[in-house]
Amino acid sequence: MVLDVLAIRTNATFKQHKAHALVAEGKLGVGFDAPKLVLAKSLGYMNTSGGPVSALLKFYDLKPENLIVVHDELDIDPETIKIKFSGGHGGHNGLRDIISAIGNDYIRVRVGIGRPPGRMDAADYVLRDFNSTEREELPTTLELAADIVEAIATIGLAEAQQKYN
Repeated sequence: MVLDVLAIRTNATFKQHKAHALVAEGKLGVGFDAPKLVLAKSLGYMNTSGGPVSALLKFYDLKPENLIVVHDELDIDPETIKIKFSGGHGGHNGLRDIISAIGNDYIRVRVGIGRPPGRMDAADYVLRDFNSTEREELPTTLELAADIVEAIATIGLAEAQQKYN
């Protein structure tokens, strides 16, 4: 959903890519030196994201350090967003697969969703629909996460972390 916001902001359209992903290319701003974003959504299951990520890095000749993965994070309160470089998967199967494909030196924009209530299974929690309160807050959270991705691309990781973490 964050990538959809970024696609609207950059006037980019998602198209099928041979890397088993939907890809959109856009620029942040105008001019020759405006940063280019390649937005990609895997067409497979979240826990098999490593293959498409690796293929797209090769296709665009990008290093993992230039990759920004936006993902949900159980260990962060809802509507809280944090930036991190490198690290483990923390039980997130999508990150686990990306790490196995390209290593762990990439940027993560971690969008907090909080822990499941009571004894609800984490998988059931992350796959359920948003409740009414979450739906109300979601647009603000998505816009902020998109702002953070833009900041990383324009002012760099360190400055973005100082500004948003």
